[in-house]
Amino acid sequence: MPSFDIVSKTDMAEVDNALAGISREIAQRFDFKGSSCTVERKDETITVLADDDSKLKQLQELLKVYFTRRNVDPKALDYKPEERAAGDSLRQLVLIKQGIDKDTAKTLVKAIKDSKIKVQASIQGDEVRVTGKKRDELQETIALLKKIEVDRPLQFLNFRD
Repeated sequence: MPSFDIVSKTDMAEVDNALAGISREIAQRFDFKGSSCTVERKDETITVLADDDSKLKQLQELLKVYFTRRNVDPKALDYKPEERAAGDSLRQLVLIKQGIDKDTAKTLVKAIKDSKIKVQASIQGDEVRVTGKKRDELQETIALLKKIEVDRPLQFLNFRD
């Protein structure tokens, strides 16, 4: 029976490449000269350290630009509130979203069932498996899911006949 999986995964190697590009740009740009701005990743958390609010905003913009440039969807970033750090600087944690949480999975399954396409969707951990009798119905389901706005990027993997 044909099936495919809906997942939300972020390529950490590409994240590291984007962060390396940001670090190079911080070192070269005139407006960052003499500042102690840094962007570091540990596991699935990016720590952004900036001297003031304007530099923090610029670093957030650089994150979006470099992630897009490396084909990593910026929707995978979850910005936490900024906080004061040592020496009058600002720190912001940015979480990298991995997997599909329960609420998003339920939203996807409900959308599939409401569409009246003859497929079955089941939640399996942090992914959703969709099975159906015809390949065309599965492709129709993928087209439907691409139109739905969710808070994280979706990939459609393991398309089997």
